[in-house]
Amino acid sequence: MPIHDWTRVSAGTWHDFHLAWIAEIRKVLNGGILPPTYYAQAEQVAGTMGPDVLTLQSTDDSSADFGAVGVVAPKMRISAQAEMDHYVLKRRTLVIRHVSNDRIVALIEILSPGNKSSQRRMRMLIDKAVEALYRGYLLLIDLFPPGPRDPNGIHGAVWAEFCDEPFELPAQEPLTLAAYSAGSPKRAYVEPTAVGRALIDMPLFLQPDFYVNVPLESSYLEAFKGMPPRWRQTLDAPGGKTTPH
Repeated sequence: MPIHDWTRVSAGTWHDFHLAWIAEIRKVLNGGILPPTYYAQAEQVAGTMGPDVLTLQSTDDSSADFGAVGVVAPKMRISAQAEMDHYVLKRRTLVIRHVSNDRIVALIEILSPGNKSSQRRMRMLIDKAVEALYRGYLLLIDLFPPGPRDPNGIHGAVWAEFCDEPFELPAQEPLTLAAYSAGSPKRAYVEPTAVGRALIDMPLFLQPDFYVNVPLESSYLEAFKGMPPRWRQTLDAPGGKTTPH
């Protein structure tokens, strides 16, 4: 299913879909994609405008059986690496913890319009992303076009915290899928996309060189099926999406 133009509906309608999509991603991750010693859980993390999908480790299992988890670098169109400045980390105060005291390994963040609605909220999101990369791994999904606070998309805003090398989001691909490995150095795997494109599977790292692929397309489709017909028709109407390339 091609990506819809979510700027055509209200923030509340996106929020409804956002919750359903998170639930679908959680279901497929726990349904066999994650290794047996990991699990995904929806949780609201400090600094976010809504729930995230957390991937947690049930035990300290450095020798875990990763099964089909990838060990080859993902084939995203854009990749980059950068060292994390120790002094940048010192100024961060956001701490990501799970209420059960299980260790957070990874965070999936699906952005909402509220994340970009003010400088303060954008700063909270960037701080959370940097903290996530200090303590674990991160997958960002942004189906909204850049605004004045992220002119090169969410990856450009986050990556500027790690290095001075500029990132320019392609003008015809204003939406962003970005996966990050929190090893040393930090690595980013970015797939710019656009309304009308099919979503691709994105890597979710669990260790610096190990990841699982998150089925964004199929989980998006399942979440969309449950939307009220009134909003499905609005999003599917002519002009609501373009022909996939």
